[in-house]
Amino acid sequence: MPQPLLIIGSYLSPYVRKVLVLLELKGVAYQVDPIVPFFGDDEFTRLSPLRQVPVLVDGDLVLNDSSVICQYLEERYPEPRLYPEDLGQRAQARWLEEYADSRLGQVIIWQLFNQLVIGRSVWGREPDPEVLRQTYEEDLPGICDYLEAQLPERGWLFGTLSIADIALASFFRNAQFARYRVDGQRWPRLAAWVEAALAEPAFAHLGAYEAVAARVPIAEQRAALLAAGAPLSERSLLGAQPVRGPMSRC
Repeated sequence: MPQPLLIIGSYLSPYVRKVLVLLELKGVAYQVDPIVPFFGDDEFTRLSPLRQVPVLVDGDLVLNDSSVICQYLEERYPEPRLYPEDLGQRAQARWLEEYADSRLGQVIIWQLFNQLVIGRSVWGREPDPEVLRQTYEEDLPGICDYLEAQLPERGWLFGTLSIADIALASFFRNAQFARYRVDGQRWPRLAAWVEAALAEPAFAHLGAYEAVAARVPIAEQRAALLAAGAPLSERSLLGAQPVRGPMSRC
């Protein structure tokens, strides 16, 4: 019987969430080592030289970067299709995935979530008021304006649920953890789309474990997740002290 795939990375990471949603939708067995990357040990550095998550371990194969991992999963497990069949739409979906990973990563993770959640819980640092002002008044409205214009009046971006919807929604889940909600009067399509995406069974299933990780101190998360029934790996690469990675922005 084949071993479940191993995904290394916290349930609260949008990049990890994107991969786990694909696995859920495709019905592929997996286990998670739910470490926060700052707390990865030396073995984690060997597997992830940039000390970033997720990492996929499939037998002897080790892959880094959520987009690389998702493309691998799509090709290895082609049903259900999560990248549009049409060539042009598939390219557009990949662009929106990249927009999520880069622009939403910068604003929602490194500016919003990092300031309000990571900075406090990992480094004991209070938020920078000017960073938050720019985030709320300039950067988030710009993102919402752009996405409101991309979305159809109803339904998914390319007719059926795709990598574009999954990637974008994964970041808005983190925005919710940082207590940001899309203004439904100003951006009605986006607000409705976020609500529908995060209500999808794959997102909702992961949400139970995310809620545990969000409320429990990092050192206690593994035990709490096991108690909640999360499919965790037997071995963990969790280290004792936080270490900044070579591309860390915090």
